[in-house]
Amino acid sequence: MDDDVGAAICSARGCRAPASWAVVWHNPRLHGPDREKVWVACGEHKGPLADYLAVRSFLMRVEPLNEV
Repeated sequence: MDDDVGAAICSARGCRAPASWAVVWHNPRLHGPDREKVWVACGEHKGPLADYLAVRSFLMRVEPLNEV
């Protein structure tokens, strides 16, 4: 595992768990189509973070963090 991936902490508010998922999103009102943003998530918060973005039509994909 890459050292940067091993050091990633979940992006959910108040969570300090190691992250193992990348929640990739894009806000088309602010950025061009080639711009991707990434929130990292632990297993517990992967779904809630993805759902938050999906409701706003920002979610692009969710994938294992080591594949980003």
